[in-house]
Amino acid sequence: MLNASDMSAASVRTLNKEEIAARIPHANSMCLLDSVAYWNAETIICNTQSHRDSTNPLREDGRLGVACGVEYAAQAMAIHGALLAGLSDDSRPRAGFLASMRDVQLHVSRLDDVADALTIEATRLTGDGQSILYSFNVRSGEQPMLSGRAAVVLDAGKIQNKPQSQE
Repeated sequence: MLNASDMSAASVRTLNKEEIAARIPHANSMCLLDSVAYWNAETIICNTQSHRDSTNPLREDGRLGVACGVEYAAQAMAIHGALLAGLSDDSRPRAGFLASMRDVQLHVSRLDDVADALTIEATRLTGDGQSILYSFNVRSGEQPMLSGRAAVVLDAGKIQNKPQSQE
């Protein structure tokens, strides 16, 4: 987790929900993040209250299970990638796909009964032009909700297996 001195050293612009939605492939109610509070080359911190919305598209049988927090983290990673790429409101983002999740820890059973805002933090651990590894955590205040690592493959449809040469 970043501390206040790490965040105060940055001079980056925050984003609101509309600016986020313009840069990621999630539209309307599927854009779950309300704001970007901070970002730099390695880390992004987002906030949201959408987990409390009774019309949240991820709810099932009136509840929002904590595993849905993975989608919140994935959207934070998506907006981080768009910001790093310098995408403006009218640019089309590259498609990214969650290839794997590791060390996912669920600390509560559901998100819809959490009264306060969620904070989503994603940190880029490594990556290249085709894949990125992030660690993430979702919390409310100091209370952890879930955490883990995610491998993201960019433009997966464009990756082709090259035939091996026959010798």
